[in-house]
Amino acid sequence: MCVAALTATDTAEAAPAAWSPKPAPMTTPWTDRVPVDAPLPEYPRPQLTRPDWANLNGVWDFAVTPADAGQPASFPEQIRVPFVAESALSGIQRKITQNDRLWYRRTFTVPSAWNGRRVQLNFGASDWRTTVWVNGRQAGAAHSGGYDSFSYDITGLLTGGTNTLVVSVWDPTQTGGQAVGKQRISDVVPHPGGGIFYTAASGIWQTVWLEPTAAAHITRLDLVPDLKSDSLKVTVRGEGADGQNVRVTVSSGSTTVGSGTGQVGGAFSVAIPHPHLWTPDDPFLYDVRADLLSGGATVDSVGSYTGMRSIGVARVGGVLRPVLNGAFVFQTGTLDQGYWPDGIYTAPTDEALRYDLQKHKDLGFNMVRKHIKVESQRWFYWADRLGLLVWQDMPAMDTRTPDAAARTQWEAEYDRIIDQHRSSPSLVMWVDQNEGWGQYDQARIADHVKSYDPSRLVDNMSGVNCCGAVDGGNGDVLDHHVYVGPGTTVPTATRAAVLGEYGGLGYRVSGHEWYPGGGFSYEDQPTRAHLDDRLTGLLDSLREVRMPAGLSASVYTEITDVENESNGLLTYDRQVVKVDAARIRAANRALIDASRQPAAPVSLPAGQYRSLRVTTPGFTDRYIRHKDGAVYTEVVGANSDGLLKNDATWKIVPGLADGSCYSFESRNYPGQYLRHRDYRVYKEAGSGDLFRTDATFCAVRGADGGVRLSAAGFPEQYLRHYNAELWLATPGGTHAWDSPAHFAEDTTWAVEAPWAP
Repeated sequence: MCVAALTATDTAEAAPAAWSPKPAPMTTPWTDRVPVDAPLPEYPRPQLTRPDWANLNGVWDFAVTPADAGQPASFPEQIRVPFVAESALSGIQRKITQNDRLWYRRTFTVPSAWNGRRVQLNFGASDWRTTVWVNGRQAGAAHSGGYDSFSYDITGLLTGGTNTLVVSVWDPTQTGGQAVGKQRISDVVPHPGGGIFYTAASGIWQTVWLEPTAAAHITRLDLVPDLKSDSLKVTVRGEGADGQNVRVTVSSGSTTVGSGTGQVGGAFSVAIPHPHLWTPDDPFLYDVRADLLSGGATVDSVGSYTGMRSIGVARVGGVLRPVLNGAFVFQTGTLDQGYWPDGIYTAPTDEALRYDLQKHKDLGFNMVRKHIKVESQRWFYWADRLGLLVWQDMPAMDTRTPDAAARTQWEAEYDRIIDQHRSSPSLVMWVDQNEGWGQYDQARIADHVKSYDPSRLVDNMSGVNCCGAVDGGNGDVLDHHVYVGPGTTVPTATRAAVLGEYGGLGYRVSGHEWYPGGGFSYEDQPTRAHLDDRLTGLLDSLREVRMPAGLSASVYTEITDVENESNGLLTYDRQVVKVDAARIRAANRALIDASRQPAAPVSLPAGQYRSLRVTTPGFTDRYIRHKDGAVYTEVVGANSDGLLKNDATWKIVPGLADGSCYSFESRNYPGQYLRHRDYRVYKEAGSGDLFRTDATFCAVRGADGGVRLSAAGFPEQYLRHYNAELWLATPGGTHAWDSPAHFAEDTTWAVEAPWAP
């Protein structure tokens, strides 16, 4: 890439004080490595590249006025673009409200090498309503939207020398009706409270840049792999180029693998024989070049890339599941909210942007749910290149019911976001709405998104079981949120089952808290060892219990702490990985591998009497028996009396709450079953859904031919003997009966011939 060097020129007014960043509330490894004059210098649009461009990031003049004011006479401050005004890295670090308007100014000269070409001014993203002037004249219409990129052809506004660029942004955050995600107007310094909402991010937050183009030029490449025909479906969008011919060439290294010609605005195919498929384990990317032709000449040429993969829903073993390249692979990921203590909405460097995705890979995850935010195109580039399946949320409006204008704006921005990211191979699902926030027309929106981008899955509502959310009843997945989980989500006749959020296990690391003492989570862990045990227990329960029951994907909350949320696998400052990375990776890999090669289900002899023997070394002569209504283990042998033998014999029957699992009926008290209540296990009779669920256990393969029994309603909890009593025990739990010592052995049972046939 040829990047032109642009420098600001002096203005007549008094110069602002020398710029410097403000102290960040927490320092990431990259906080002090952000260049003052050239932050984020990387090419910002990897799927549509040109060799010539000029980065406008850096220190701009800055002012804040009342929201209804015109351009100020002076710009007394300076801000480092593209960091939002609320952030330390911007150098402003100030609360911005709906009553404020932000003003930015800088000067530039157009490189002489660009003479004769059109000049495009590009914004990666600016939140929210952005108006642009060049040399005192407005460039096009104001742009409304916080998460989509936009551009202006400013050629007619330029002078031959120094040009002045002025940008104003008004951002009402949650007081307006637009998409805001988790942003809320609040103090920018750490403070208690905040809950699951965070500091607002107002103004320019992605790269601003110039590029020269021909009058007729390419503006977008829509690249959709078609594995059925071993081809790449291509639509080239352009400006001033309707009907012109375009040639698209796909290559691997220096080898051309396919080429095709069509017209701008029309769909055509490029054959790719024997394609090298893109997967999370092998994220192979082809290079793509598109040439706009006029007669025999090439008038514009852009670079891109693509990955050959398919995503869909199909029946696998009789269960509806998402399939990647025609095969089911369990999607295990985290909730990634994309917040930073130094840059808030903007990662301090490209290396930092990559880091969070790389940590997903290091921890064994193969998926990431980008939650209530849309990242820069470089984030998608790293997801494509590193190999992570992406669930992309459309950022929510405020939680209130939106009015007609808000709905129109939200849907228009959603379409633009789809257009800008539809060629990313990592992106496999659009998530329309979340937990009912600002919900409306769920089914219609899901149908529209599926029609607008039929190459991907659609989730009409993540967390449809939560918080008053209303299920549209359509889309490709049924998505539940269960904390701590993993819950009991099962597929329907038309939708695969996914766990859109679970976990939320918290651990606060001293010296790495946003507001010390203010952290919260869904379940605090007393030690890092407990956190490791609890998380691996959840992952194991997904593999052993929920995936065989039809669950196809899960999203753990979350990859990093965010402000006062302390349930990250990493601290908010990215300085500490809280978990044993090797252990979490192994648990994730076991989950993924089990989805590819599922083990045969554990089957117990339903309708027959059996006795359940302890397998813990030193206690293998003990069996489960009831006594005075409670359940224990006791030594049983040939010389034991008849009462004990009867108490230690159970009839295995199909599960009272789930016929694929089991219930255990007392031999000498028919109609009474093993059931858990407040963790302790009893022999009781009962009725109703709660009783039936508490008396149902799902069989899981244990060591040496043994069986583990997972509670149907709490799949992460297992039947365990502890001090001769029976309990429901949780890996990593904090009760005495959750002790990690001999946990696997104590929860494994031998199913043997009955003492009382």
